[in-house]
Amino acid sequence: QVQLVESGGGLVQPGGSLRLSCAASGFTLDDYAVTWFRQAPGKEREPISCISSIGRTWYKDSVKGRFTISGDNAKNTVYLQMNSLKPADTGVYYCNSRDHWGQGTQVTVSS
Repeated sequence: QVQLVESGGGLVQPGGSLRLSCAASGFTLDDYAVTWFRQAPGKEREPISCISSIGRTWYKDSVKGRFTISGDNAKNTVYLQMNSLKPADTGVYYCNSRDHWGQGTQVTVSS
């Protein structure tokens, strides 16, 4: 059974950091692109970062230089390291691969 599970969200102050994880089961993440999406309150879900099967990465302009996407093949997990967080980064973060979605993890940036 194909499954994606996100974790690592939480409440953090502006300027803080979080590392989100997207753990896969039922398939090998390394063979497919993985995209992190964010859904801010009252807004549509939007892609913010992606890593391809060959390791190429893409970032939405608003997170460039602050977020880093990476993978750990041994753990079949993709990470999103988020630094210098801003209140505008608040939202539910989802990972997607092979058209499968995780359940999401809430990130709240607030003082």
